[in-house]
Amino acid sequence: MRKIFRFVIISSGLSLTCFLAGAQTRDTLISPQKAPDTLTSANLQTCVQYALKHYPLIQQALLDEQITDRQIKSKLADWYPQLNLTANYQNNFTLQQSVLGGGGYIKTGAYNNSYVDLGLSQTLFNRDVLLAARTKGEVMKNIRQTTISDRIDIAVNVTKAFYNVLLTAKQIEVLDDDIRRLERNLKDTYNQYQGGLVDKTDYKRATITLNNSRAERKSNEEGLKANYAVLKQLMGYTGKDSIHLIYDSATMESEVLIDTLAQIDYTKRIEFQQLMTQKHLQEADVKYTKWAYIPSVTAGAGYNFNYINNRFSKLYNDNLPFSYAGLTVNFPIFQGTKRTQNIRAAELQLTRIDWDIVNLQNTITTQYAQALAAYKSNLNNYYVLRENLALARDVFNTIELQYRSGVKAYLELITAETDLRNAQSNYSDALYQVLSSRIDVQKSLGTVQY
Repeated sequence: MRKIFRFVIISSGLSLTCFLAGAQTRDTLISPQKAPDTLTSANLQTCVQYALKHYPLIQQALLDEQITDRQIKSKLADWYPQLNLTANYQNNFTLQQSVLGGGGYIKTGAYNNSYVDLGLSQTLFNRDVLLAARTKGEVMKNIRQTTISDRIDIAVNVTKAFYNVLLTAKQIEVLDDDIRRLERNLKDTYNQYQGGLVDKTDYKRATITLNNSRAERKSNEEGLKANYAVLKQLMGYTGKDSIHLIYDSATMESEVLIDTLAQIDYTKRIEFQQLMTQKHLQEADVKYTKWAYIPSVTAGAGYNFNYINNRFSKLYNDNLPFSYAGLTVNFPIFQGTKRTQNIRAAELQLTRIDWDIVNLQNTITTQYAQALAAYKSNLNNYYVLRENLALARDVFNTIELQYRSGVKAYLELITAETDLRNAQSNYSDALYQVLSSRIDVQKSLGTVQY
């Protein structure tokens, strides 16, 4: 028996050593105190990639993956042999007495007792450990899908924030051109007024229009700071240096078109993939509840060093050891229909997930219809406003020449100037609106690239 027990101890120790050696994998720890990379200039792709690396929510999702992985390994560790050591010392002030057959009493035991128990157990079947082993892949898939969902949301939000910054910057650029034209007109009008060619009305109108443009520019300038702050926050950018955004207007204009005849493929949506993973996990949970009818089985062995002596100084001189090995089977026979009710509840939960899938499909269909309608509307608006911009620029150039030739009144020049500025601003707004609605369509189709 001792040889068998010694062999079991050595084999289990080797298995445990191999397991611990294989488990020594380093997690990638992300410290929030680490200084982030500094950006001086960035295009859209750079901003998105920076956000996917530095945004706190993404870093937390990556840490959640590592935490889940460790929790799974903790559950699976129950499959390995469990080796425990228990030591005890006890001093008896008064020994227990037993009744003799003749009516007398006799003291039993010793004043000093001590033992060291080395126990080994091995789980042969346990439904909790079996569930962890069978679902470890699905559990990790589920947590990774959560990370993917977060990455998609961040990519979409950063893209829209990028466009908002560009839109505000473009509006400021339009106003700068407008202010330069108005300052030139104000100077010309003032000279004409001083020369007696026009009255002070034109001069005052020019001043009012210029002041309005300057006030609007100041408002947009402050709005640009706020939009930059939103973009930095979504990127997880904490650097003090400002970011210069790089973009190509011609490239952006060429990217407004998408395939409006694309069909919905629900499997491409990360939300659908998450529900399917949850369904698989729930199916495993149904099996888990049914396994409650199967007994749990554990093998165990132990070796006990036993020391007994009335004198403490001689307590550990003699050892009275004993060892054992056996199986433990645990099988609840009747629990008041508890297991039956748990099985039924798990099956109903599985049916509920099926309805969640149906509801998600309907939601995705609606989201795509709404996103596509908004995109088509914005695309048509973009084409109309692009044409209006060309017309407004042509009208302004013509009226400006006529005004300087004395054919047109200053009021018509101001009107043409206002129309041109509005056309430029509206065109820029339409361009970024159609680009934003374009990414909404891509998100609804599950084709967002990140």
